[in-house]
Amino acid sequence: MTAAGPPVPGDVLRARRGTAPGGRALTDEASSGAARARRRARRVEAHGVSAAPGWVARLLLGLLGGVALWLAFPGYDVWWLAPVGCAALALATAGARPWVGAAAGLLLGLTWFAPMFTWAATYAGAPAWLAMSLLSALYPAALGALLAGLQRGGAVRPVVGAAAWVLMEWARSVTPFGGFPWARLGFSQADSPMLGAASVVAVTGLGFLIALVGGLLALSVQGARAREGRGWPRMVTPLGAAVVLVVAPALVPRPVSGETLTVAAVQGDIPEGYDRTLSADPGTMLARYTGRTEDLAAGVRSGALPAPDLVLWPEGATDLDPLDPGVGPVAEARIRVATDAVDAPVVLGGLSRRAGAGAAANMVFSYLPDQGLDQTYRKVYLAPFGEVMPLRPLVRHLSPWVDRIEDLVPGERPGVMPVPARDGRPVVLGLAVCFEVAVDRALRDVVIGGAELLVVPTSNAWFGRGDQSVQHLAISRVRAVEYGRSVAHVSNVGVSALIAPDGTVTERTAAFTEATLLARLSLRTEATLAVSTGPWVVPGAAAIVALAAAQPRRSRRQDRTGTHSS
Repeated sequence: MTAAGPPVPGDVLRARRGTAPGGRALTDEASSGAARARRRARRVEAHGVSAAPGWVARLLLGLLGGVALWLAFPGYDVWWLAPVGCAALALATAGARPWVGAAAGLLLGLTWFAPMFTWAATYAGAPAWLAMSLLSALYPAALGALLAGLQRGGAVRPVVGAAAWVLMEWARSVTPFGGFPWARLGFSQADSPMLGAASVVAVTGLGFLIALVGGLLALSVQGARAREGRGWPRMVTPLGAAVVLVVAPALVPRPVSGETLTVAAVQGDIPEGYDRTLSADPGTMLARYTGRTEDLAAGVRSGALPAPDLVLWPEGATDLDPLDPGVGPVAEARIRVATDAVDAPVVLGGLSRRAGAGAAANMVFSYLPDQGLDQTYRKVYLAPFGEVMPLRPLVRHLSPWVDRIEDLVPGERPGVMPVPARDGRPVVLGLAVCFEVAVDRALRDVVIGGAELLVVPTSNAWFGRGDQSVQHLAISRVRAVEYGRSVAHVSNVGVSALIAPDGTVTERTAAFTEATLLARLSLRTEATLAVSTGPWVVPGAAAIVALAAAQPRRSRRQDRTGTHSS
């Protein structure tokens, strides 16, 4: 005798007999509906899952998933909540209508990005912060609709769902106006055992892994709700797989050996009452950096401090344009005095019009002892609404700061800067100015270009005392592991840090303090697997989603011809 299956709704039984509720024969349209009902019944029988959550419960799952994702990032650093947030959206969308999936994704995005981006309101104001949060939340909304379509049968699909997450994060990273790749899943994992995967499959692949773990957790929850005693295997198997995926990347080697370089990173802070209106007298910021560097030189001469091979100042360290025909000679003279005093190359950031009257560029300059200016770099990937202002007439209504932001001119070549160290050794720096560290191509290009040490000069002065600076630092830590390079993360106001190739912080400052970091960092040239695999993660994810999306169409064609498999 065969065991009875789970109860089947009456309308499904009638659909199997080909009759309507009143006993009438079904029309072609009704037969089509009956076919859909039969398919739903088979899915319920196949998965043995109890009734799906209602739309209110789905929206609540989306909301809680967003909170979990927010808390996964600095300054809360509860990294394991990132897969939990992905699991919540997987459950919210499995078997849901597309509009419910979109609404759940929108709630997830709002409760994730709105509290995470509060620092954006520091000077730009609340309307700009809310607009930024809402625009960012539209991407998880689209993801929710997509997941609802991909999981229309009611069962969570971990691999397909993880691939969809990759596509969503890629879309956020490149659109609109160049994209905003902040708050990607992988950037939440600086203290996670999964971080090692970044060196194998890049940050994009790490995001896939996090979402995959979340999908497996969701599948385990569905298994726990399965009927007729089949829940335990269906719960334990995906849960065990999730644990393995979390723990296994910790076994990936993170080599740190290499020739070392003594690096000094200077954090000058800003004077009281000073902000991005540049209200202080021109030259005030430059004086803070030349003064601290001369103090460093005095400590070296006295024997209290080791001599640095390289001195790094942050973005905006000079508020006098070194290339300007008017103030340039004054700026150059001050920088050269500090450079000669410390007897080491000084690399610093500042805005420059490059001796012209046109638009400015966000630049990095290197100065050598007894020689002066040597190399320059222009930032390539400008931050939308920060360094270029799209839709200026419209955005002007959101913030009074809009017209204080000048459209900068982007550079055209990667930030590869060769610099001779104090002892004459050639050292190749890979520069990623401020938000460029979040841009995959910016980092990959400098590593391919031969960078031995990654340098992230940044200001962070726009964003007050929120979590932006620690979120930024976490990105640099993840990048260190991804490419197996030491990173010097140098901020105007903090947090600054010197980071080993395994992602550990060797020296760190507090925010809004004056400080000078000094440490030996490894120089490395060996390429990680991420250099090769990284560009293929998005195309691979797109292929997975495309194949999954094609399956329901094949199933419908099979049902119409009566050739569907059992």
